[in-house]
Amino acid sequence: MSSPLYCNQLENHNYKQQMKNFSFILTLLTAFTLVFSSCTEEEPDNGVTISGIPATAKIDAGAKLGPVTGSAEGLDGLVSLSITKDGAPLSTLTLTGTTATFPFEYTAVAADAGKNLVFEFTVTDADGDVAKATHVLTVGAEPTTIRVTSNITANTTWVTGKTYILGARIFVVAPAKLTIQKGVIVKGEAGTGANATALVIARGAQIDAQGTATEPIIFTSVADEIAPGQIAGTNLEPTVEGLWGGLIVLGRAKCSFAGDVTELAIEGIPATDTNGLYGGTNDADNSGILKFISIRHGGSLIGASNEINGLTLGGVGSGTVIENVEVVANQDDGIEWFGGTVSVKNALIWNSGDDAVDTDQSWAGTLDNFIVISGVNTDHALEIDGPEGTYNAAHTVKNGSVKGHPSTEFGDFRSKARGTFENLYFFNFPAPADNTNAGRGDLSLDAATVPNFTGTTGPLVFKKLEATLKSGVTLATAFRNGTDVYASEVALKANTVGATKAAFVGWTWADKAGQLADFK
Repeated sequence: MSSPLYCNQLENHNYKQQMKNFSFILTLLTAFTLVFSSCTEEEPDNGVTISGIPATAKIDAGAKLGPVTGSAEGLDGLVSLSITKDGAPLSTLTLTGTTATFPFEYTAVAADAGKNLVFEFTVTDADGDVAKATHVLTVGAEPTTIRVTSNITANTTWVTGKTYILGARIFVVAPAKLTIQKGVIVKGEAGTGANATALVIARGAQIDAQGTATEPIIFTSVADEIAPGQIAGTNLEPTVEGLWGGLIVLGRAKCSFAGDVTELAIEGIPATDTNGLYGGTNDADNSGILKFISIRHGGSLIGASNEINGLTLGGVGSGTVIENVEVVANQDDGIEWFGGTVSVKNALIWNSGDDAVDTDQSWAGTLDNFIVISGVNTDHALEIDGPEGTYNAAHTVKNGSVKGHPSTEFGDFRSKARGTFENLYFFNFPAPADNTNAGRGDLSLDAATVPNFTGTTGPLVFKKLEATLKSGVTLATAFRNGTDVYASEVALKANTVGATKAAFVGWTWADKAGQLADFK
């Protein structure tokens, strides 16, 4: 039998052991509760927001929306932005960080006209949360007349069926290319001085204007009511001039400048505008392509005795292609070359206000197959100037037919003029007694040029000149300074040299107006 003392000791031991067990269980329960609480507590969900996208907008087909700047925020970390157009994927952008901005722009094409386009923007974060924004773009009809007021600094296309209005002097700036599709009409707004409108292809830029024999590209005035699809206008006479500027192409080919500088500001552009510089050392420079273009009613005055030519070619290189060009009713010259090496094939100048064909500063290309139809203000059919610096080069003018006017001379060769002039036919020029301007109707050389004319081997050469002369006019009075040795008289339309007018039939205003009837 146990003693009372022993029993008390045993009870105390059991009690202490139970308390230890209880304390251990309590500790386990506390730990389990803490673990369970930490496992079941959810991380905070911060969500995603998107802003900056307008709900609606309206533009015409061909126009651009934006750029619009959207913003996204996701404190859990942004992952991506996806954009759909009418439910179809349009683009996907990877996003990083907790905030991001993104640009959006859209150019409406012709097929979008009359539609409501639905764009949906979806931003996703690292937790898979999303935010959405919807934009509805209403697209109107594509405009047929577009006014251009800023320089062209990126590749741009002017589209068939449209008319483009020059609201200022517009430069195509390097390295941009302006493509003008067939049948386009370009109209210059009225303006003189610094406000004269013109299209200028600056050095290093290019123009690709390729009309066709059925759809020429026409440069004219806003006063001209001509519309796409027409070749002849309906309201302006072919004698109306000076309503806008003209087309100016500038390049980096060599020119002969006074003081042997390598570049100058082109005639017709304020000297303060560096985009108007021309000249350089690259004779193969390429300023683009001009084919089947007609330039009308230009030649705005920008200063005393400083007008813009119909087509001005300043330092343009031989890599440039120019074929089938008509210039009608320009207040200054029809086509003027200032140095350079570019050649021109198939050119027609009608009613030029000063000279039809004007060459300067040692142009070194070729003019092949051309027609001049002189008007009441035409001074010279040909005005040929020599070099202004030590650089000497010569050009070739050949296969041309020139119809005169009582106010017009065959040609004026001056300032040490150089070049080869062959297969040229002149007719309808006045006899000396028919006008009050002594010497009108002749081809003459000034004193500085005579030494260059030494026959068929000198720097100035004439070959196969023909003329239909009025009664009492001899070859010696029509072709002066001994040039008559290379000329012969023929009956009207009996010429064996001159232009091939077939190149101008169908697409020129001159042909539509019946002005080619006297040409073979």
